[in-house]
Amino acid sequence: MKNFIEIGETEDEQAQQIKKWLKDNSLQIIVGIALGLGGIWGLGAYKTYQQQQSVEARSLYLNTTSANNEAAFDALSANHADSGYTQQAILMLAKSAVKKQDYESALQHLSGLVNAENDLIAIVATMRMATIQLEMGKFKQAIETLNGKNPGEFNGLYSQLKGDIYTANNQIEKAKEHYKLALSQISKDSELQSLISIKLADLN
Repeated sequence: MKNFIEIGETEDEQAQQIKKWLKDNSLQIIVGIALGLGGIWGLGAYKTYQQQQSVEARSLYLNTTSANNEAAFDALSANHADSGYTQQAILMLAKSAVKKQDYESALQHLSGLVNAENDLIAIVATMRMATIQLEMGKFKQAIETLNGKNPGEFNGLYSQLKGDIYTANNQIEKAKEHYKLALSQISKDSELQSLISIKLADLN
């Protein structure tokens, strides 16, 4: 695009330059405006699309969790695999399976979440898997499940669960060790402090 006006010209000369500049660059101006408006409309359309996708995912999630609708879950998984709604639905399906004592189905649901990009989802899934394995009496597998995922800031909950697993497996010294570790990792203001202290006292 050509330069606009030269500094130092008279007002009449500048006016003539403006007219000439507009004439010479009219096509580029029109194209620029069109592209600019297209970008605005495109962004608006994309936001609308995102909103529609979110509404659809939420609707499928509610159908899945409230009515245990397998068709809704299949649609949710297929069309919104990266949505948080899909991961929450899987956690709810696993919980429902546990209530029915269908532990294998619950573990199958959770296994796909232990490596989720969302660390919180991955840690919750890992702990629930280990809890189910504890319920099934698969103590070694439960410990291996916990060891396979870094707990980060949830290390105190991991240690407490390991204490529960070792207690159930009658490995009392290891249970004490992990309960004590949990007490040192969990905030002193947490209500869990009392619960873990009771568990530890019961082993003495």
